[in-house]
This record gives sequence, C-alpha cells and structure tokens, in this order.
Amino acid sequence: MVARTVVVPPLIHHVVTGTGRPPVVFVHGIACTHADWDAQARLLSGSHQTVTLDLRGHGQSPGTAAECSIERYGADVAEVMRALDLPPAVVVGHSMGCRVVTEAALQAPEHTAGLVLVDGSQFAASMGPVMKERFARPDGYRDMLAGLFNDMFTARSERAAASAVIARAAALPSGIGMKMLTDLLRYDITRFTSALACLRVPVMVIQTTYSNEKRERTTMRAGQNTPFLDMLRASVASLRVEVIEDTGHFPQLDEPARTSALLANFLAGLR
Repeated sequence: MVARTVVVPPLIHHVVTGTGRPPVVFVHGIACTHADWDAQARLLSGSHQTVTLDLRGHGQSPGTAAECSIERYGADVAEVMRALDLPPAVVVGHSMGCRVVTEAALQAPEHTAGLVLVDGSQFAASMGPVMKERFARPDGYRDMLAGLFNDMFTARSERAAASAVIARAAALPSGIGMKMLTDLLRYDITRFTSALACLRVPVMVIQTTYSNEKRERTTMRAGQNTPFLDMLRASVASLRVEVIEDTGHFPQLDEPARTSALLANFLAGLR
C-alpha cells in the first residue's frame, strides 16, 4: 500500500490511502495521532478510501490551546471532508474523537454516511472540582495524564506499543492537554447528549472499557451495560453496540484485526 499525503496548507495534516466507497475517516483521541489507525487504514484501503488525520496541536498539525476545542476539531474534520470532496463517509472516532466525529457529522451532514464511536465515555460533572484541584498542583496535570494513560492498557497489550502511546501523551504540551481535558468535561456536561440526539445516520459503538465517575477504568464483558451505553441508546435513533471483551482502551492497537472486521461489516451494511 502506497500512502499519499494531500498537502493543502489551510487544512490540518491528513493522509489519504486507497479507493472505494464509502470512504472512512479516522479521528484519534487526546494526546494521540493519525498513526493510531495505521492498521485499520492498511486493512481497509484495499476496498475503501481512508483518511487519517492529526487534530490541532497533535502530531503534525500545529495549534495553540486557544485554537483547540471539540467544536473546532469537528469543524476541522468537516473541512477536510469538504476539501477532499468525499462522498458520504463513515467517520470513526476514538475516545475524545467520539465527540469530534459527532460534531463533524453535524457540521458536514452531506459528507457523512455513518459514525463509529470507539471506546467513548462521558465525563461526570463531579470531575470538575477534581480537575481544578489536580491542575493547581505543580505536577498535577502530568500525574493525572499519566494515571489516565497507564490505565488504558492491560496485561495483554503489546508493551512497546503501550509505552509509545504513554510517552507520546507525556510529550503533549501541558497547555493543550489541560485545555482539552477541561473542554471534554465542558462538552460532556453541556452538549454531548443533545448533539448525539441530532444525528440522522447509523451509529456503531465498539466498546472495550468502562470508566466510572472517578475515571477508574475496567475492561468490558459481553452483554455488560453501562451508563454511557444507556445514554447512547436513549439518544441515538439507529445504534449498534459491539463489545470486545478483556481489551484495553485502544482496541485499534490491541485488537486490530477484530476492530477492522467490525468496521468492514458496518461498511458492508451501508453499501
């Protein structure tokens, strides 16, 4: 597979591979990059055009904390889809990216055929005072981010890949990291549920972990229900839920073949 980078200066960094419909647009989570989706782009690009991208302030996309928000990220993804003149695409978001792809779908409905939310969650309002207290400590932000990311992997995770993700998170500028954690909380409390209710496309959820109100993370089991899944079922008109058991927060890394197979099945259903 030969990847080609489409260079359009006003747009965030993105890489296009493959051909075929519907296209698939991949959006990463906080402190991550487009490379998290390399396995899925490789496996799907034989039959679909794939687009992976770096959100502002991440990877190869420049950005300041003032420019970063869930809505701005959603607008950036929508702008890429318009600039590439994509036919209706399936937009896949991981973690924070679940919010971003929801916004992208609302801002570019003509380019959106479906959404896939990969191990999303919803911050509780009670995390507000916790974040404020943590960020006030000299090393509070770094300690909080390290705790969150260390909790995202299991004993089954490939150690080198997990270590690379954790190190990359530690390198995220603190201004951007604190801004986006705060913005995640703001978005989840004020907009996420209502934005999901406005979707008019099929949505698939691939869930692997559950985070409680304190952001303590555990792996999922088949048939398990969570408040987050309850919220999705109540908000989204056309929802499919898939659980990958005993897997960490990054199923695209821990279970790349199974994650890609679920995506391929969803894409086939849309065709």
